[in-house]
Amino acid sequence: MKQLMMIGFGAMANEVRSHLPKDLELKWVVVPERSVEAVKQKVSADIQVISNIDDCIGEPDYVVEVAGQAAVKEHAVNVLERGWTIGLISVGTLADPVFFEKLQKTAEKSGAHLHLLAGAIAGIDGIAAAKEGGLEKVTYKGCKSPNSWRGSYAEKLIDLDSVKEATVFYTGTARQAALNFPANANVAATIALAGIGMDETIVELTVDPNISQNKHTIVAEGRFGQMSIEMIGVPLESNPKTSTLAALSVIRACRNSVDAIQI
Repeated sequence: MKQLMMIGFGAMANEVRSHLPKDLELKWVVVPERSVEAVKQKVSADIQVISNIDDCIGEPDYVVEVAGQAAVKEHAVNVLERGWTIGLISVGTLADPVFFEKLQKTAEKSGAHLHLLAGAIAGIDGIAAAKEGGLEKVTYKGCKSPNSWRGSYAEKLIDLDSVKEATVFYTGTARQAALNFPANANVAATIALAGIGMDETIVELTVDPNISQNKHTIVAEGRFGQMSIEMIGVPLESNPKTSTLAALSVIRACRNSVDAIQI
């Protein structure tokens, strides 16, 4: 039985926890210090709930982050320094070039691996493959309901309560999108890192009051040809800012950590 460490214990974590493969056991949960006691009441006594990686008793076979960018910055380097492999869902954290380089050098030095999970979008494998053969242009378009944009930087750019039809409120680079929308634009960062880069990938964000699902579109072209991928996803009921597929991508990563044959 392999053992899992999970950084975070919110809506996505609960979805992942309820669908773990039978050969992977949750043994550690990492949360802010203020939440330790509350989380202990929600998990079995054999799960160690900690706020600092240094307090971990034992060694996980795999670590997944489902907590957001702040948690990545707090814990990811510490995990990699120990030679542990970690899967990140909050890929937008890597829009910070200094932090990206620090993670990369730490992983190289320790022999650890950093897995960037696909999250809410399909087609990442195709983008990465096209990059090898001449990927020239990539545009990501994200469209969500007003509720999915609430509490984000979008509220500074548009009045979400007065929108009557689909309205583009942001156009810029993937790096800018990931930095400005840390809870909403991880997909943009993942596409950029798989493809032509943070500063070359164009991002267009839209609010549409007439939809209840999140719509993601990738348009790419290059020497390989052209690619257009559209994904319409259902947000988690417990968190409208989070895609159900994003949680499922974490579950898939957990399954790959134990399966002999991986897809």
